[in-house]
Amino acid sequence: MENTKQERVLEIFFRALRGEDIFVRKLADEYGVSTKSISRNINDLKSFFAEHRDLVGNTELEYSYRDKCYRLYMDEFLTNKELFAIIEVMIGARAFSEMELLELVEKLKRFTTAEDRPKLNELIRRELYHYSEVKHDCKSVQETLWQLVNCISDKREVSIEYYKMDRSWVTHRLRPVSVMFTDYYFYLIAFKADVKEMKPVYFRVDRIKHITEHRKKLTLSEIPDFDEGLLRNRSLFMWPGKLRTIRFEFSGPSLQAVLDKLPTAKVIERMGGNKYLIEAETYGDGIKMWLLSQGSWVKVISPAEFADDMKNIIKEMYDGYNE
Repeated sequence: MENTKQERVLEIFFRALRGEDIFVRKLADEYGVSTKSISRNINDLKSFFAEHRDLVGNTELEYSYRDKCYRLYMDEFLTNKELFAIIEVMIGARAFSEMELLELVEKLKRFTTAEDRPKLNELIRRELYHYSEVKHDCKSVQETLWQLVNCISDKREVSIEYYKMDRSWVTHRLRPVSVMFTDYYFYLIAFKADVKEMKPVYFRVDRIKHITEHRKKLTLSEIPDFDEGLLRNRSLFMWPGKLRTIRFEFSGPSLQAVLDKLPTAKVIERMGGNKYLIEAETYGDGIKMWLLSQGSWVKVISPAEFADDMKNIIKEMYDGYNE
């Protein structure tokens, strides 16, 4: 009989933890016991919370006289404003399938209070209804991402079957080193296992159709020597190419927007008015697309060959409008 009581107490706790309102009479009928038994179970929980503050923190099973039920409150619950901010980021990112997003949101909602939940549901209902996911080739972004993270942690080489932009298949054997998120997609940053030159390559996680984990684990001498944080900051545009230190003039209305977009950017000189000379380190040619998106606010100064590339692209664009 004692085991049954212990199980009931645990069930009541986890039901409260999931946001369920605890009605004494309802539970008494459900478990086939007296209301006094359920009240004693609730008091046992309240006593445990009071005696183990070091373990459970500020956790209370409080009675609502208005609704005539008990509700669980704890510091670990997310407030509506915290949860709303997190969900807004997830919706805006569009990185997960609709099913994955809905499952994540439902789990997150359990960390708010039962009283707050209806208001939160109303705030996000329309946005969830109009959610538009990006198209994925992999079965699950979350599962693929987690498999890659474990391979990185285990220092294990992998082979991936990958869809290129032209939709052709390729297979790469890689030494994965990091994953990151930017502009709607998760990316794998890796080094090719069969190439001596240690240059990072990037793969969209959602385009990875299959991963083969090899038994071979990387030795210390085989692990590329790099600063992961710096690599992330330099690899913002996830486009292949060499590492460059570029300088450009910027005369747009928001200098801070440039510094926020390019983590390695720094102001070298204020050139008068609202014009600044900026220097930044970046891998690959993706930076060209961003600089072009700034229109006449940007003028590339160096390196010389990079400035020439920009001039040629701009000329081709101009010629295209005059055909």
